[in-house]
Amino acid sequence: MANILLEIIASTVDDCVTAESGGADRIELCAAIATGGLTPSLGTPVEAKKQVRIPVMAMVRPRAGGFCYSEGDFAVMRRDAELLVEQEADGIVFGILHSDGRVDAKRCGKMLELAGGRQTVFHRAFDVVPDPFSALEELIDLGFTRVLTSGQQKTALEGSELIRRLVDFSRGRIEVLPGAGIRAHNVERLIHATGCTQVHLTAFKANVDASACEHVDRETVQRMKETLDAIGRNGE
Repeated sequence: MANILLEIIASTVDDCVTAESGGADRIELCAAIATGGLTPSLGTPVEAKKQVRIPVMAMVRPRAGGFCYSEGDFAVMRRDAELLVEQEADGIVFGILHSDGRVDAKRCGKMLELAGGRQTVFHRAFDVVPDPFSALEELIDLGFTRVLTSGQQKTALEGSELIRRLVDFSRGRIEVLPGAGIRAHNVERLIHATGCTQVHLTAFKANVDASACEHVDRETVQRMKETLDAIGRNGE
């Protein structure tokens, strides 16, 4: 079995540094993680790129509460994408839907143009589309690098059957990245159930000092990386 790539969610520069030191292969950078993630402040990817070598994927999501955007929202998304690309983000993460839940191919296409050839991820807006296979075909046609999904369930393990079908359906034409509820104790079950070659997760631990904020925990990242490496070795 090939090595399983580990993507860690980060919200600060320190998170990015910790994730890399723990063995992460890629970072998804966003703000307001409790809301599902929003566009980070521009200074965060600028400083993160100075301090880490692994790819940093930046979220482009202007607000919480759904994925159907007004003209004003979309103008902000375009501008954010331009700025993030200018500041050397390795890719952008976004998802745009019509009011009925279908992929907004026209707007997604405009965002892909702004990405300028960098990697693009359609995020978990995918988990509310009415027809996941039709939607996946659209994302393939548009040229997305990958899709982040929990298999339209609360956790990726619960959605593992659909994820497996999406992996099979994609036939290597787009990467399928499982996310939601993935931990060291269940990741092997997920990998065997889906055939996925990468996973996406949080590795946060609450600070015990006066800041009272969550941050990426190096030991959690390292433990997951070691688990994934062992799965890869055992599958050879």
